[in-house]
Amino acid sequence: MKKSSRIVAFILLVVLLLGGIGLTYKNVVKNVSLGLDLQGGFEVLYQVDPLQKGDKIDDKAVKATAKTLENRVNVLGVSEPKIQVEDKNRIRVQLAGIKNQSQAREILSSQANLTIRDADDNIKLTGKDIQQGSAKQEFKQNTNQPAVTFKLKDSDKFKKVTEEISKKDENVMVVWLDHEKGDTYHKEMNKKDPKYVSAASVDKPINSDSVEISGGFKGEKGIEEAKQIADLLNSGSLPVDLNEIYSNSVGAQFGQDALDKTIFAAAIGIAVIYLFMLGFYRLPGLVAVIALTVYIYLTLVAFNFISGVLTLPGLAALVLGVGMAVDANIIMYERIKDELKIGRTLKQAYKKANKSSFLTIVDAQLTTVIAAAVLFFFGESSVKGFATMLLLGILMIFVTAVFLSRWLLSLLVSSNFFKKSSWLFGVNKHHIADINEGKEVHDLKTPYERWDFMKLAKPLLSLSVLILIVGAVILFIFKLNLGIDFTSGTRVDFESKDKISEAKVTKTLEDQDFKPTQVSLGENGKNATVQFKNDLSKDEVSKIKNTIDKSFGNDPTVNTVSPVIGQELAKNAMMALLYAAIGIIIYITFRFEWRMGLSSVLALLHDAFMIVAVFSLFRLEVDITFIAAVLTIIGYSINDTIVTFDRVRENLHKIKVITKPEQIDDIVNRSIRQTMTRSINTVLTVIIVVVALLAFGAPSIFNFSLALFIGLISGVFSSVFIAVPFWGIMKKRQLKKSDDDKLIVYKEKKSNDEKILV
Repeated sequence: MKKSSRIVAFILLVVLLLGGIGLTYKNVVKNVSLGLDLQGGFEVLYQVDPLQKGDKIDDKAVKATAKTLENRVNVLGVSEPKIQVEDKNRIRVQLAGIKNQSQAREILSSQANLTIRDADDNIKLTGKDIQQGSAKQEFKQNTNQPAVTFKLKDSDKFKKVTEEISKKDENVMVVWLDHEKGDTYHKEMNKKDPKYVSAASVDKPINSDSVEISGGFKGEKGIEEAKQIADLLNSGSLPVDLNEIYSNSVGAQFGQDALDKTIFAAAIGIAVIYLFMLGFYRLPGLVAVIALTVYIYLTLVAFNFISGVLTLPGLAALVLGVGMAVDANIIMYERIKDELKIGRTLKQAYKKANKSSFLTIVDAQLTTVIAAAVLFFFGESSVKGFATMLLLGILMIFVTAVFLSRWLLSLLVSSNFFKKSSWLFGVNKHHIADINEGKEVHDLKTPYERWDFMKLAKPLLSLSVLILIVGAVILFIFKLNLGIDFTSGTRVDFESKDKISEAKVTKTLEDQDFKPTQVSLGENGKNATVQFKNDLSKDEVSKIKNTIDKSFGNDPTVNTVSPVIGQELAKNAMMALLYAAIGIIIYITFRFEWRMGLSSVLALLHDAFMIVAVFSLFRLEVDITFIAAVLTIIGYSINDTIVTFDRVRENLHKIKVITKPEQIDDIVNRSIRQTMTRSINTVLTVIIVVVALLAFGAPSIFNFSLALFIGLISGVFSSVFIAVPFWGIMKKRQLKKSDDDKLIVYKEKKSNDEKILV
């Protein structure tokens, strides 16, 4: 009996979901906070050091410094600044969308250490003598020229100082902001733009608590400078010394181009996945398309809810999540097809597939969670953003790909409209057996029956070992082409309006006293990357940005890394890989057995090393996103292994006792054959996305996408030809060492009425 109400409910639910998305998606997208790599801006990591010898840096001092920096950022008018304390003595500042980066950088790093000195540079007054919040930008009454005024705490003290200065031959009161060692009045007095703020003559003692700084401010620029000085004085002097150990400056145009290209790549990748699902799985594929659309929407809503900042790697993680969400659907849909082939009704097939695939999906996703969590705790900046989006994506996979898609599909199945339309579920009638034959899923023939994976295991394992040895030799000879993230230095990326040559870029920079270590051009001849072996100062960064903007028409992206940060990133990368491997071994051992955990991790390390070897051979640059890619592969490629091991477990439950090595060979071969199509399809959907990112995405994530691509291809190979066969080899050794030449691999749990109470 057909239940049309279920079809009506399905249609209404879909209309409600898609209609709600259609009406609100613009606001959701609008509210997404873009990172500086997508809208321009800069990021700087300060190390907090003592201002004077003997001073100690404690939590209070660091927090006070962070608060002062926050006050200064507020002066700049940045919409969503991000200031956070890291590692007790470090402060990270991220200012996305700021237009005048040089100005912001100068204001942030300024000590705001005001001193009033005489002509011999003796300190007479300091910022401690100023009344808090008294500094103002005003105009002189006589000339209407900009000026800065502030009040002192002690007028008598000021009277004594001015009296002392008035009696000197050089009776000037010099106002300094951030006086540095070696600065003198006599060195600066004849310069057009002296370092001191003002130098006023004092003819007689001044009996007042008001001080005026004037004379050096001209025009609109002068008004702005005076206002900045007043704001700086009010924001307070920094109680510490700030040293830049990492900075990343992204031009607005560069960020916009990266955003446009990656969104375009994402749209193509997702569109191809949609077509694949509709063509291969038909009606369930349609349900998957609806669920995936909701997945993208809900992930962005959740990201906005936690006030996340979307970075370029984060956008890549969102797109990658679409591929992973598809995987969860494919695992179930392939099981439905198997159940239909042995003769079950559509309702029976759905019920069986729903039950058997749930734990497989949970296991597959939770291993990725381990890798994403490691990335989150060990990553910095954009890598942390990637991990955040990946974790959110996995959560939404459970909401949409597991629960929503199953609910929608259950409505269609329970309606009975499609009970005789097996072709709508990707199964032809002539492939369906008679249920009375007593066939089980494990008895189904596959296109891979001629393949003996256990026979292939030893030669392929030997080949893998040979590849690893060759890779190790390559790595030893060529080493990795480490980017500045790990070696320290400065990297400048920019896009020229016209085609350029390496010679032109080099000459332009050398004319400004910059000597690049390396200059390389993109395929289109307009993109250029310039590297310096030393980390440029903030003044040098400002100068090189102005030079490139003036010479080539676009503001560049400038990334500087100090040696200390490079060393830390390398250390954290190794720790992240180690912890991810340990976490996965523990989880798989808990859910399956330790031999499966060990063989899985060995396969994963094989995948990771393959990526490293390829990057070493072709001299591809390794940066911090490379580590994110490797960890993603470690978390993702294990999905295929787990899907196959899940089928191994089912086959073990069926056989219960192993007495011959041939039985282990049969279990391995049957398990791989039965899950091969599923493994290929799950990886294929993710590869589609990665290829789209490679072909059409931003150049800055090309190496990241390439590492993912290599890892995914290697992951399929290792899951099929290394992980499961290696488990089979270890299982044979266990059988050989057993006392009674048999292995009990499954014990049925007795029901309550079968248990005997003693």
